[in-house]
Amino acid sequence: MERRDAAAGAEDSGVMLGLLSAIERDSGITQRHIARELGIALGLTNAYLRRCATKGLIKIRQAPLNRYAYYLTPRGFAEKSRLTAVYLTYSLDFFRRARRDCAAVLAACDARGWRRLVLVGTGDLAEIAVLSATETGVEIVAIIGGEGERCAGRPVVRELSSVGGAALDALIVTDTSAPQARFEEMLAAAAERSLPAERVLAPELLRISARPRRNGKGGAS
Repeated sequence: MERRDAAAGAEDSGVMLGLLSAIERDSGITQRHIARELGIALGLTNAYLRRCATKGLIKIRQAPLNRYAYYLTPRGFAEKSRLTAVYLTYSLDFFRRARRDCAAVLAACDARGWRRLVLVGTGDLAEIAVLSATETGVEIVAIIGGEGERCAGRPVVRELSSVGGAALDALIVTDTSAPQARFEEMLAAAAERSLPAERVLAPELLRISARPRRNGKGGAS
């Protein structure tokens, strides 16, 4: 739980840092452009801007043509420096732990002869998993995620049923935003493809809990 909370906090810090950096570069940047640059929803971008304004990190002024201009305050510049240090420290620690955990999962798959794998979730962890896979005999055939055609050089599909080709050997959850939900979702999807539940895996840092129970007697789904 502590690691997951730390990951969520680092992600929030990363968004805040990206937003403040974007405003520093261009005070006339639009919310839509910020959302696209940070890879978050437009409504979430608006919420972050309001939070920054409430904290006194930015000032918002109306500009011509019903647009707005954003300016960093002295407090905003100081917060940007602080977040840069925090985010870089976490990023290095995250990479080390993610690299270690992904290597362990992939090595276990390789040892069992599970060669064709699908990652579940795009982002930094997926990219680290793809990098780690090059050091083993496994192949990442696709990544399940949202919009986008490729991630770390691999095709991105919306759901497991979209992955074609030969039989799949295992699924590895790399979604850091909602890992438990994705894990349980993949258990059901794997069952539909006659893939045993033990072939739905995840790096340790995601802290996936035990498989959900079917009933009060302890039957696992």
